[in-house]
Amino acid sequence: MVEIELDGQKVEVAEGCMVMHAAEKAGTYIPHFCYHKKLSIAANCRMCLVDVEKAPKPMPACATPVTQGMIVRTKSDKAIKAQKSVMEFLLINHPLDCPICDQGGECQLQDLAVGYGGSSSRYEEEKRVVLHKDVGPLISMEEMSRCIHCTRCVRFGQEIAGVMELGMIHRGEHSEITTVAGDTVDSELSGNMIDICPVGALTSKPFRYSARTWELSRRRSVSPHDSTGANLIVQVKNHRVMRVVPLENEAVNECWIADRDRFSYEALNGPDRLTQPMLKQGGVWKEVDWQTALEYVANGLKNIKTEHGTGAIGALVSPHSTLEELYLSSALVRGLGSDNIDYRLRNAQFAAPEGIRWLGTSIASLSTLRRVLVVGSNLRKDHPLFAQRIRQAARHGCQVSAVASKVHDWAMPVATFVAQPANQWLSVLGAIATAIAQEKGVSAPHGATPADDAAKAIAASLLGGERKAVLLGNAAAHHGEAAQLLALANWIGQQTGATVGYLTEAANTVGAQFAGAHPVNGGLNAAQMLSGGVKAALLLNNEPVYDSAWGQKAAEGLSQSEMVVTLSPFKSNLEFSDVLLPIAPFTETSGSFVNAEGRIQSFHAVVRPLGETRPAWKVLRVLANLLGIPGFDFETSQDVLARATNAPAGTVTHVPASQLSNAVSGTPASGATIVAEPVVASIYELDGLVRRSSSLQLTADARMAKEEVAA
Repeated sequence: MVEIELDGQKVEVAEGCMVMHAAEKAGTYIPHFCYHKKLSIAANCRMCLVDVEKAPKPMPACATPVTQGMIVRTKSDKAIKAQKSVMEFLLINHPLDCPICDQGGECQLQDLAVGYGGSSSRYEEEKRVVLHKDVGPLISMEEMSRCIHCTRCVRFGQEIAGVMELGMIHRGEHSEITTVAGDTVDSELSGNMIDICPVGALTSKPFRYSARTWELSRRRSVSPHDSTGANLIVQVKNHRVMRVVPLENEAVNECWIADRDRFSYEALNGPDRLTQPMLKQGGVWKEVDWQTALEYVANGLKNIKTEHGTGAIGALVSPHSTLEELYLSSALVRGLGSDNIDYRLRNAQFAAPEGIRWLGTSIASLSTLRRVLVVGSNLRKDHPLFAQRIRQAARHGCQVSAVASKVHDWAMPVATFVAQPANQWLSVLGAIATAIAQEKGVSAPHGATPADDAAKAIAASLLGGERKAVLLGNAAAHHGEAAQLLALANWIGQQTGATVGYLTEAANTVGAQFAGAHPVNGGLNAAQMLSGGVKAALLLNNEPVYDSAWGQKAAEGLSQSEMVVTLSPFKSNLEFSDVLLPIAPFTETSGSFVNAEGRIQSFHAVVRPLGETRPAWKVLRVLANLLGIPGFDFETSQDVLARATNAPAGTVTHVPASQLSNAVSGTPASGATIVAEPVVASIYELDGLVRRSSSLQLTADARMAKEEVAA
């Protein structure tokens, strides 16, 4: 540790730290533009110049290492004069367009110009103009004349997103940030460049000119998409979601969010929203009131129960629904005497789990891994924020290995990438197990196969180093031999000291297991229900044609049912549904999501429900009351959460460790007859919200996914 004096205050920091880090520890603010705590040091804006005793000139705080006994003054005349001089230079060419700038009111340059800028400029020359660039549907670069060349966006692309999509060309006053070749910015994390831009050069194209920052209310929420559980700030005006930005949480999403977390809000106010209950009568959809719709559903369920028995009723629920909604769906179906409920819509195998499948480690620990094997995942697109953490680990020497159907560009170094069809993955893991067994001199497990060079390389990687993980992706979870893959992964983990876990597909995949939203007493699984196994089907927040492994066949199977009830925020499942009940999306209801590491995160509604939309937990409660099912006397979603967790709401922050398990007992039955590729949703087809976000559907990733489907 090194002790320095900062503005008369003694500060102790680690050797190698910069003066800026010491100032942060002391709570002293030093003005800056190019410095960002998550990015490398560039020291090119010079706004953070400070007075270091015995130094001949002011020194940049972000790039000056501390030394024992150093004396630093951040507010001396020398420092202030230097900072004001830098501000004067920055403003020479900056356009005077604050009144129309989207960044106005939350602009670092604007804020610091108040304290360090002059009241007038000494320069009368014509200001430079930089032509705008079109870099895609998400980021606007219309006013690049505002750019102060801090290079935060360039460094973000290189270091966090892993792709240097932006760079600086030319020199001096001709310098400009551009994609060089006129390409678009296609990173799945690109929206974070908007957040870190300290001026109004990079702005949100969907949000642009729709509101001013001081008009917006800011409310906390949690992302409903992938299993990171990214923390969000949802910005609202006139009961309408206008923008979504990250809420910093180092343990979960740090200060980043994926583009689907940021831009999917467009669907909330889109033309597809369902705002009134609807019944299909004579093949024609008609709007009705809630009482009529719910009584129709309750009477229909009673009749089907009487005529066909309780086993004819089932529910297909989305793992993007809240914990409260999933718990009540499970309680409703079981209250009717049925065990037919399932969230595993894309699975090909439905082995009864021995515990709640989860990540197997903390999300934060992904950043410090030294060895990792990823099986059955396009990591970068399936889990952008997990990929970002593993990318940081790779930058610090982590060896990444992968097994998938084809080689994907993960924007990080991958030591060994085994590309084999899904029906060969079991053999690939068996070969890795054989190589490990040979290296350690132990017996190979059941399913072991001869080791090739790639298997030996992966085995050698996993046997070396510390902090290791074997991570099973969405395709491995949906695989026809999912249990067999997990059994081999567990053996590999035990022999190498690696943790084993699932990346888990959706925002509440872990929560769905915790809520019991799957058969536990011999009930029908999702595949059986989708193929016409039930007479009455409740569809909670999902569209089986897009959200299940059965695709269009799901519509054919559900068409055989006597009654299909869709609870959705959108006009969906029109082809085979008999009733549409408008339920609130995550912004219009309170609830909880459980992320991949088992962290329970609750949130409140940020806007009031649109039209006659109602929170799904309330709809399920009233429906249960009409059906005469006891135990549905909940007043708030917190009451439901307390029942689901068996503890006062808010006291349980994680799923109990005793319930989390990726163990597999014995040798799972062979599923070798299933050879089809697992069904995995592409990045912007994951759920109903992203599918209806117009900007996300214009991205390169969305276009590529559509082309692959068409092919």
